[in-house]
Amino acid sequence: MFNKFIAAILPYFPKKFIWIFSRVYISGETIDDAIRVSKDLNRNKIKVTLDVLGEFIKNLEEAETNKKEYLDTIDITYKNGIDGNFSVKPTSFGLLIDKDICHRHIREIVAKAASYKGFIRIDMEDSPCTDLEIELFRKLKVEFPANVGLVIQAYLKRTMNDIKGLADLNSEAVPLSFRLCKGIYVESETIAYKKYEEINQHFLEDLEFILKNKIHVGIATHDKALIDGAYKLLEKYNVPKHLYEFQMLYGVTPKLRENIVNDGHLMRVYVPFGEKWISYSTRRLKENPKMVSHIIKAIFVKG
Repeated sequence: MFNKFIAAILPYFPKKFIWIFSRVYISGETIDDAIRVSKDLNRNKIKVTLDVLGEFIKNLEEAETNKKEYLDTIDITYKNGIDGNFSVKPTSFGLLIDKDICHRHIREIVAKAASYKGFIRIDMEDSPCTDLEIELFRKLKVEFPANVGLVIQAYLKRTMNDIKGLADLNSEAVPLSFRLCKGIYVESETIAYKKYEEINQHFLEDLEFILKNKIHVGIATHDKALIDGAYKLLEKYNVPKHLYEFQMLYGVTPKLRENIVNDGHLMRVYVPFGEKWISYSTRRLKENPKMVSHIIKAIFVKG
């Protein structure tokens, strides 16, 4: 209860205080920070996906600014020889303000990545965005079949139907690419599974369908039970290396991440950066209130 209480009030603390735990999860405020972290991960045989933090903008001027930052980020990343791709949140480009303008912005970003033979992952946000983001992905996938993928969330009751509804875009030559995660947004129990066991069950059911149908998947989890379940499914369907990878967040369960790499599996780490890091950091803490004990230790033991 104490941990949850601290996690709830943390957004009201000074920015410097929040940074004490945020630096565990954020590569830094600048692209230089993200490049430095990405090079370190690449040296350890880990690929990356870079994300410029920021979401749910209030005006289209912000969307234009965010687009330009992503275009610059793509240029800098590939010119530095980073082995990685990019994640984008459509609400950062005006999805809930004007979906057509959002499409134009993200299309430009995908085209830029494609010019380097790169890849853009469209993040899935909360439920008011789900249909819009699937529609956006479908449009971009048709135009850039090898350069765009989508996140899907196992805790939503609709997810299996969404996977099946996109299966017409899959092909052996250019497979669909999903990142399968549990889901982090607070949703009504009418549309989302709430119990740990239920969410895990549906995660593995979704994963089995994906693997069985030769769809590429990023298995995005830090849950050892799900990783063990994924191992069994990978063996059951004799899944080739090019059709899957494991994915984790920067700063989370590094030992488990190392074990997966040592087991011979491809790993990709989500590397967030940018000046708008506070909302991302406080959300991480609310997801994992146990981090409070680490924050207290950092303040009173490490100074």
